[in-house]
Amino acid sequence: MESLVQYMIELGAVRAALLATTFTWLLTAAGASLVFLFKTMNRKLLDIMLGFTGGVMVAASFWSLLSPAIEMSEALYPDMKWMPAAIGFLIGALFIFILDKTTPHLHINFGDNETEGLKTAWHRTTLLILAITLHNIPEGLAVGVLFGAAALGIDGASFPGAITLAIGIGIQNFPEGMAVAIPLRRQGVSRFKSFWYGQLSAIVEPIAGLAGVLLVVFIQPVLPFALAFAAGAMIYVVVEEVIPETQRDKFTDLAVLGFIGGFLVMMILDVALG
Repeated sequence: MESLVQYMIELGAVRAALLATTFTWLLTAAGASLVFLFKTMNRKLLDIMLGFTGGVMVAASFWSLLSPAIEMSEALYPDMKWMPAAIGFLIGALFIFILDKTTPHLHINFGDNETEGLKTAWHRTTLLILAITLHNIPEGLAVGVLFGAAALGIDGASFPGAITLAIGIGIQNFPEGMAVAIPLRRQGVSRFKSFWYGQLSAIVEPIAGLAGVLLVVFIQPVLPFALAFAAGAMIYVVVEEVIPETQRDKFTDLAVLGFIGGFLVMMILDVALG
């Protein structure tokens, strides 16, 4: 871990953020590649993995994003240290709310008549990809913002913490890749196209990561707002999308256990390594 941290420091904030978000994208692709081995996915396993994803995102939102945002605010805004976290969190949630209402998309376990956003005649495949893409925007942004903060030497941010966040997001991206690719294969889409669409859902992460790191490097006072923004966006995604997707079959209790497992994994990673 120490050698990895040193390598990231030497690499620089922008390139380190791009490398980290490329890693999270590649783990999505690795999950999607299982479509070459399997045509179907056990619904029980899918719900557990989606629950795990939600747990990781909630834990990361607090330990990797909100907590550092509040700590940084003590120095930048000593009289209102709660203000940046509160405002950033609210704006992040509203940002995804607006995207959710305007971007046509379809959640993994939902029927064709349950599309969300603006009405469209787009194919189910496109709508599924857009749904997962909405998940990945705040994740990439969070990694980029944290790497930018670490590069600036801001109290509460560190390269180990940023690397830990990237690892946690990468872990939960693996089942997301499976959750897109295998259902597409089951619908008759070719193996290669299913894999392609599965990995494509995470290509937005390096883009969002680059935007996040450039934002905080050039506009330092916005840093705690940006961290809380990513946290608010991730919590909105979990509550509005991830959790409902796990509660539509008989495996709801197992999905909750998956959530607990994901939360524990991310908490342990952040406390032990960050």
